[in-house]
Amino acid sequence: MSDLNDEFDGSGEYAAHGESDGDPDGELHDGLLEEELRQAAAILDPVPAELRRIAVDAFALHDLDARVAELVFDSLVDGIAVRGEADPPRMLTFRADGVTVDVEVTADGLIGQLLPPGPAGIEVLSGPRAHARLTADDMGRFTGAAPPAGPFALRLRTGREVVVTEWLRA
Repeated sequence: MSDLNDEFDGSGEYAAHGESDGDPDGELHDGLLEEELRQAAAILDPVPAELRRIAVDAFALHDLDARVAELVFDSLVDGIAVRGEADPPRMLTFRADGVTVDVEVTADGLIGQLLPPGPAGIEVLSGPRAHARLTADDMGRFTGAAPPAGPFALRLRTGREVVVTEWLRA
């Protein structure tokens, strides 16, 4: 069923009013309407400057060659509560193809290991804040003194590849 504003264009198809082949102003009309809506949204519901800055920073972190490591275990969701443990560490496991990243998030910081083991540079991404830079040793072990606050992800750089974990809230 067609809308009241639709027109039959003669080819058996209906076109929205102002967008038929015989109306050269249809595209212009749509462009003007889109611009008016964009201006209204900017006035009535502007994007907060902080959110815009975070979006730009997140795009700058985009790495086309990086593989995304999926979260396959999170102790908040999959773990079993330990009796007597007031503030248990959060255990996370990420996996991308043949790479596994195990991370323990505690009040004191991060402890982790890469599998297969090997040296790597690790960045703790946390939005607009400066990135903490960690180094995994030959056994794939790494530690970080400050626990991430808010959303975070890890970017791992080995000699041959880049792996980025999913973003999580600490």
